[in-house]
Amino acid sequence: MSYHNPVLLRPSVDGLNIKQDGVYVDITFGGGGHSKAILERLGEKGRLFAFDQDEDALNNDINDDRFTLINENFRYLGQFLKFYGIRKVNGILADFGVSSHQFDSAERGFSTRFEGELDMRMSKRNQLSAFEVINEYSAERLGQILKQYGELRNAHAMAKTIVESRDKKTIKTSADLKQALQRFLPGHKEHKILAQIYQAVRIEVNQELEAIKEFLLQTPGLLPEEGRLSIISYHSLEDRLVKRFIMTGNFEGELEKDFYGKPLKPFKKVGNLVVPDEEEIKQNNRARSAKLRIAERI
Repeated sequence: MSYHNPVLLRPSVDGLNIKQDGVYVDITFGGGGHSKAILERLGEKGRLFAFDQDEDALNNDINDDRFTLINENFRYLGQFLKFYGIRKVNGILADFGVSSHQFDSAERGFSTRFEGELDMRMSKRNQLSAFEVINEYSAERLGQILKQYGELRNAHAMAKTIVESRDKKTIKTSADLKQALQRFLPGHKEHKILAQIYQAVRIEVNQELEAIKEFLLQTPGLLPEEGRLSIISYHSLEDRLVKRFIMTGNFEGELEKDFYGKPLKPFKKVGNLVVPDEEEIKQNNRARSAKLRIAERI
């Protein structure tokens, strides 16, 4: 089984406009597919740093003197690059998807396909897991998470039902959660709705959107003029943050201007939005919702 099929591999690496002696970062290493493609284009003096908070990703480390794998969340990008004496990099690649390995490992609790404990932690060092979110959060907070991160219409009713169910019996497994929410899962929509619920809980457990914001805010200081960002997102919440940041330099999407009316934004977009073609989706169904945006430091 493949650890992870790299999505939009060629266009995302092309988007970095790689210089042979440049310094690059792959902030979502996973199975190393994107990193290997970057290394193929680097010369002897080039360097690549990769980040992955999942301990399992360390099994895919690449034996190459030009390569350094850092087992940390990418929200600490600048801090760890500084530790390695790196102040500027020529390009940064991100693929925000959950890896195939995480989805296919029943014990990790990421997939609706398996019976398993409620976990969903991308790093086993995280204190918070899906179990705590489902069994300890208030109905109000649960409802907010399901609505905001899962974009679920019945979010608050679902949250109330979860609280009522856990008062009778702890919700320990994916089967327990499914049973508690059965009335919200009509047969023809069961998989879709469960996927939205899982997405919402996973984003909360891993603080995914906060990490993306912290990462993006560091990029203008790390990239020199003409440095590149190449970012793959999978759902509208991630993509909206990336799109707004590229267009305006903030997450509100409102372009600020200086005293002379000059736009205050650190990036310009490069090319148009890239999505997988039919062939890639046929080969890798998980690529179907991927969106690639490329930006250049100005």
